Amino acid sequence: QVQVAESGGGLVQAGGSLRLSCVASGSISSIRAMAWYRQAPGKQRELVATISSGGSTNYADSVKGRFTISRANGDNTMYLQMNSLKPEDTAVYYCNADAGYYSPIRRYWGQGTQVTVSS
Repeated sequence: QVQVAESGGGLVQAGGSLRLSCVASGSISSIRAMAWYRQAPGKQRELVATISSGGSTNYADSVKGRFTISRANGDNTMYLQMNSLKPEDTAVYYCNADAGYYSPIRRYWGQGTQVTVSS
């Protein structure tokens, strides 16, 4: 079992920055990949960025060049550095972890943290 919890959301003006954190606990050594998703009001949840256990990263086109995903502290903490924020980045941001020593791999979600970007 793995638990993940996000923090760091808030209200920021357009052009500003925020750093989100996601702390994992439980069977940390079983974590394979982690990711950030977001869901804006009235829209489907969408992928923002992913990071593998080896450190490979992937970003949605809408955030490339502005957001940076990283892992630290023995890989139990994941960050999302968000720069040059836009009003359209306003959403609830969720982290998840894909974990498991054997198949099937399970996906664990946090409760989300609100990010609001004012124009």
